[in-house]
Amino acid sequence: MDAIETEGLKRRYAQGFEAVRDVSFSVREGEIFALLGTNGAGKTSTVELLEGLARPSAGTVRVLGFDPLADRAVVRPRTGVMLQEGGFPSELTAAETARMWAGCTTEALPVGEVLERVGLSGRRADVRVKQLSGGERRRLDLALALMGRPEVLFLDEPTTGMDPEGRRATWELVRTLRDEGTTVLLTTHYLEEAEQLADRLAIMRAGRIVTSGTPEQVVAARPSTIRFTLPRGVGHERLPLSVPAAVDGQRVEIRTRDLQGALTTLLLWAREQAVALEGLQARAASLEEAFLEIARETEDTDGADGPGSADGGPGAPAGAAHEDAGEMDRDENKVGTV
Repeated sequence: MDAIETEGLKRRYAQGFEAVRDVSFSVREGEIFALLGTNGAGKTSTVELLEGLARPSAGTVRVLGFDPLADRAVVRPRTGVMLQEGGFPSELTAAETARMWAGCTTEALPVGEVLERVGLSGRRADVRVKQLSGGERRRLDLALALMGRPEVLFLDEPTTGMDPEGRRATWELVRTLRDEGTTVLLTTHYLEEAEQLADRLAIMRAGRIVTSGTPEQVVAARPSTIRFTLPRGVGHERLPLSVPAAVDGQRVEIRTRDLQGALTTLLLWAREQAVALEGLQARAASLEEAFLEIARETEDTDGADGPGSADGGPGAPAGAAHEDAGEMDRDENKVGTV
C-alpha cells in the first residue's frame, strides 16, 4: 500500500509562477523516499503540499489515504515533521522543550525515551537550547518529530550542522524507523545521505520530476569513467574502444555506459599489445555525479518554459531561485493557519 500518493500536482504562486508542475509519484509504506533537486527545483513547495500546509493549484495529494489539508485533523496526528529550522524557546532545556511538545501531542512517547533515541539523554537533556550545538538542535528537532509515534515522517535536511558521528547515528536511527514500519520522506542536499538511506528517490528540476527510481537505477543510467595514462610513443588513436575518449597528452578519460565491457576490451588490448596502462582507475558514477549531470542536461531546457523559470526569470517572484530556503511566501493557495 502507498503511504503517500500525488497525481498531476501543481502549485502556482503570485504572478503566475508555477513552482510545482504536474508532479506525480508515490511512496510505499515502510519506505525511505528521497526528494532531491537544486535550490528552486520545487522540493519545499511540493513537501508543503504533502504536509497540508498549502492547497494544490491542481492535482491530488493523499497521505495515508486522506487529503492532508481537508482531512488534517485525521492526518496530522499520524505524521511527524522535522523542519529545516526549528524555533525553540532559547531559555528552555532540551528536556523542557520536549516535555512542552509532548503536552501538545496525542499519545506522546515518553520524553526520556525519545531524547535517548536521538542522543540527547543524560546531562545533555538539561542543557539550555541556546547552548546546544547546531547538530544537537537538529537532534532535538528530530526528537519532537518522533514524539507522536508518526506513521509518516517528513525530514527536511535532517543532518545539517551535525558532525560525521552524529550524521551516521541519525542515519542509523532513520533506518531503524523504516524497519519498524515508518514511512520517511527525506529532502537533503547531501547526496551521500540520499545514497545511503533512500530505497527510492526522485530528482526535481524546474518544478518537475526529471528522473526517479532506486539510487542504483538512477546511477546506472549515467556513464562510468575509466582513466589511465598511456606510455610515451603510444597514441590514443590505437585504443580499441568505439566510445569517445578525452585526451590530455598521454592521459585518457573514457566515459561509458558499459563499464565491464569497455574495461574488458581495454585490458585484453593492453595485454596483447604489451602496453602498460599507468594509474588505471575504473569506477561507476556516484549519485552526486548523476545528480549534477541531470541538472546540466535539463538546464538548457528551462528557458522553454517562458517567464518565471525556477531560476528566477522575469515572471518569477522575488526570491524564486531560493524557494527551498523558504523565501517564496506569496502563494495564492497558502494556508494561513495550520
